[in-house]
Amino acid sequence: MDDRDVNLVAALVLGLADALERAAEEAGAPGSTVASALTTILFNPGERIDDLSRVLGITGSGTVRLVDRLVRDGLVERRHGTDRRSVALWLTAAGETSAWQIVAARREVLRRALAPVDEAQRQTLAAAAESVLAGLAVDRQRADRICRLCDYLACPQDRCPVELAVS
Repeated sequence: MDDRDVNLVAALVLGLADALERAAEEAGAPGSTVASALTTILFNPGERIDDLSRVLGITGSGTVRLVDRLVRDGLVERRHGTDRRSVALWLTAAGETSAWQIVAARREVLRRALAPVDEAQRQTLAAAAESVLAGLAVDRQRADRICRLCDYLACPQDRCPVELAVS
């Protein structure tokens, strides 16, 4: 891979990241951290604050402030966890609606971005993405962070290259 190829891939990654962030904001999530929190809780109901903190890559206190805001906005509720000291996070009906809107917006951004690519190129790109993702998943924390906006229905854990790389 020459320098131009590397540059093209970097530009593609940044362009897609920008488009995904805009789509999340348009779906009602002010920023990628809120979008990541909502989709993580959607696919992991009962998530603990310390686990969410690890997935989001922010401090525990930052995660508590984020959860406070999501609770105040009526998107998340706190419930008792597995013991009296732990707190489990669950989406409210409004939070679930918002999370599904984020997932749908993400899917649409990627469909539009890939529209100029023919089916054979899409399959090649998907195969390359699986290899790259598996290589990026060096441990559980990184794997969870990579998949923080994933649609677990479209990519079940038993087929996810990131999950399979760390299992």
